[in-house]
Amino acid sequence: MGAVHTGFLLLLGAALLIILSFDQWDMLNGNKEKWNVQHLRKQRIKEICDKEALSGKISFKNLKNLIVDDAHGLIYCYIPKVACTNWKRVFIILNKGEPYSDPMSIPDVSVHTDKRLNYLCDLPETEIKVKLKHYTKFLFVRDPFIRLISAFRDKFFKINEPFYKNYGRYILKRYGNHSKPPETFKQALESGIHLSFHNFILYLLDPETRKCNPFEPHWREMNRLCRPCLIEYDFIGHQETLQEDAEQLLSTLNLQSKIKFPVSYENMTISDQMVDWFKAVPLEDRKKLYKIYEKDFKLFGYRKPTEVLDD
Repeated sequence: MGAVHTGFLLLLGAALLIILSFDQWDMLNGNKEKWNVQHLRKQRIKEICDKEALSGKISFKNLKNLIVDDAHGLIYCYIPKVACTNWKRVFIILNKGEPYSDPMSIPDVSVHTDKRLNYLCDLPETEIKVKLKHYTKFLFVRDPFIRLISAFRDKFFKINEPFYKNYGRYILKRYGNHSKPPETFKQALESGIHLSFHNFILYLLDPETRKCNPFEPHWREMNRLCRPCLIEYDFIGHQETLQEDAEQLLSTLNLQSKIKFPVSYENMTISDQMVDWFKAVPLEDRKKLYKIYEKDFKLFGYRKPTEVLDD
């Protein structure tokens, strides 16, 4: 009888561990309010994907933005202009193993090319399927128009010769009425030639822009980068609550005492500035732009920006 009783207790204990394992993400450490936020974010994606029939078959070669950490069973889909530099820093530090150092010890210039970052698309298809099924998957998103403004500021306001060479000169020539744009950003600056936000929007709206290739990742739609209708993410963070969501995620992974997500001190574009940015963009172009990013607004729970879309 004692052996039977002991066996029953062991079986019960194992069952409880399995239940706790499955409920880990749903309960988020017992914090009901945070659980509700995550539940609503995930439920919204599921409902919209089902309603608009956005699901389909995953093309593994297109999963270029998914980074893998085998030691902790993690997959992170990074989105440019949504704290991806700092999350890559975290993954590099996790890859180095304990004791973990400060993620900010890794300079910006080397983060995106660091060979310690492992990408899901580089693995065999069978391995990709297994890891997508069993690993903890997360991403961080941002208001689509604010992200777009942030990308424009970063790539065309600051001195960024590669982006000027690859995109800026073309945009100035085709949409800025400059038949012979300066060869470099510095020369353009000295000549008083500026690529306007409206020039950039016209470039995005032009069907020719995506005739052969998708958008550059800094302004590509978030749903196209991370495919939330095909991949069931366990955690969805928002840039607008970045520090809180990052701490919540690390806490759920039992990493909160071992590694700290970097605090962002950089001035971020805020929604109050959105109207100012769109003042020089005709209403019809604003509405067309919204159509391009409408899925992102809907899937990730961002309100329609009526302040820039209404007369």
